[in-house]
Amino acid sequence: MRVAIAGAGAVGRSVARELIGNGHRVLLIDKDPNALKPERVPDAEWLLADACEMSSLEEAKLESCDVVIAATGDDKVNLVTSLLAKTEFAVPRTVARVNHPNNEWLFSEAWGVDVNVSTPRIMSALVEEAVTVGDLVRLFTFRQGNANLVELTLPTDSPYVGKPVGLIPWPENCSLVTILRDGQVYTPDGEQPIESGDELLFVASSDVESQLQDLLSPATGE
Repeated sequence: MRVAIAGAGAVGRSVARELIGNGHRVLLIDKDPNALKPERVPDAEWLLADACEMSSLEEAKLESCDVVIAATGDDKVNLVTSLLAKTEFAVPRTVARVNHPNNEWLFSEAWGVDVNVSTPRIMSALVEEAVTVGDLVRLFTFRQGNANLVELTLPTDSPYVGKPVGLIPWPENCSLVTILRDGQVYTPDGEQPIESGDELLFVASSDVESQLQDLLSPATGE
């Protein structure tokens, strides 16, 4: 997979290293000569260019990329890069960094963003996930399909403790992806029971989240 990353700062370089370590080809783009430090990520391609300029993206051969990551410290740049990548170069997937939470609403399909990454939102979700039992916590939003990755730690008073997955009347547009229990990952099947303290991960549409909460933890929703 070929990935272009706009922004060769600490964030961009860190992402590049992870992707290269997983066997992907990475191009780092930055308009600041001081940000170009090939010795920091020697296996990446490097390009001194403005990711908001069409000519720069043509030079980067963005049409050959599978993913574009807009990881600069400027939300305007990240939005423009995502929009150009999606509309002008038909890049299949765009991921954009959100620097200021107040701008998060802009990072949508209308601006060519498939996935937005907001550090404050991720951190707050992880805190909630770590300390709450019985409350549904939204961990991640998939822009395509209007679905979310959500988590619920099953409370002891849930009416479905000990019940097999196949006998639970799940809402439509909701799928139980995995069960985390005692440090183990379980793939749910129809006969797999859920137990008190299980961390349940779902992919669900936004409009059924409250139904899922009420189903598994009705006392919390009162």
